[in-house]
Amino acid sequence: MCVNRRNALPYAQILKVKPIVAVIEKILLHPIAMQLVETLQTSGWNESFRPAVIVEIHAGGQVGRGESVAGWTPGYCYETIGTTMHVLSDFIIPALLGKDSEQTAITLRYRGHPLAKAAIDVALWDLRGKLAGKSLASLLDSTRKRVEVGVSIGIHDTIDETLQIIDKRVKEGYRRVKLKIKPGWDVDLLREARRQFPNVRLMADANSAYTMEQLPILKQMDTLGLLMIEQPLGYEDIYQHSKLQPQLETPICLDESIHTPDDARLAIQLGACRIINLKVSRVGGLSNAQKVHDVCFNAGVDLWIGGMLETGIGRAANLHVAALPGVTLPSDISATNRYYDPDITEAFTLNAEDSTITVPTGPGLGVSVHPERLEAAHRAFEETPKTPFLGLAS
Repeated sequence: MCVNRRNALPYAQILKVKPIVAVIEKILLHPIAMQLVETLQTSGWNESFRPAVIVEIHAGGQVGRGESVAGWTPGYCYETIGTTMHVLSDFIIPALLGKDSEQTAITLRYRGHPLAKAAIDVALWDLRGKLAGKSLASLLDSTRKRVEVGVSIGIHDTIDETLQIIDKRVKEGYRRVKLKIKPGWDVDLLREARRQFPNVRLMADANSAYTMEQLPILKQMDTLGLLMIEQPLGYEDIYQHSKLQPQLETPICLDESIHTPDDARLAIQLGACRIINLKVSRVGGLSNAQKVHDVCFNAGVDLWIGGMLETGIGRAANLHVAALPGVTLPSDISATNRYYDPDITEAFTLNAEDSTITVPTGPGLGVSVHPERLEAAHRAFEETPKTPFLGLAS
């Protein structure tokens, strides 16, 4: 159940922390590549060897870190690891060097590229927390010590194989399961999953695989008691979703369509969804994530935090946002062992008794990077063939 906060103040206005300012001395980029424990297959692409760019901002004797989750190719969005390196190296970093650590609006002069901007924004928040000796949860005034999480399961060869994976995850302690779907891999799968796991909070993620012409299929899903159907229509669409939602009892959740607080506000006003998936990277970082949270919090709209196969750096940022009061549904922040072995930071583990992960309490993001693992991941990136298609031709 969502909490109606229509008369509440914007949650960001609650924050009253005097910042400690330091001059940004240098910013380092670490492009890395890491093997996923399991390949994730969606309706539009698959992931097995994941790139990222780790950003380090040095100021006042501290180092703030952030992560860009742009992929090898423009699958999830138009950004790639190549465009991220270009935008950061040639535009954003030169604009920040020599400025103070409280800079937040300097990237606004450049349009687009939220995944690149998110890495800088999170690194600045991490830096501020370390300078102040406070965790991000403290800076955000979050009070939850643990956040409820779920698990995402990709597209597999057979329904039986998928059901076995669901069973494994449920036994591990996950109470909410998200299944990736696409036309031809949807109703039968969901129906059988609901039959065998009647008490699991089950949802479907289409990654924009459907159109309004497939409304009969979506209406079949509508009979299965799903928690939500995530982004069934176009990846930038809000209008068509506003025509679809009134025809379904199941809540629609928007993901790829929500890039800004204004997008969230528009979707809510048009009735395009009843739930929003907030991804820190997709909206450009923690600063905008807090604003999107406020929009949903004050409108009484259910909210949860999505994942982008982050390392522990991005996962920590997600956990801090998931601890905010307007996050009302389990978030896609599974334990580290679902993704990397080992990660470049210490592992996050599932609290199986209540399907939660504990929010870090150390300064800033509250995670430490293992230098040898970061270096190994950087070598893996350097050894990956660079083709023009990847935007990384040398």
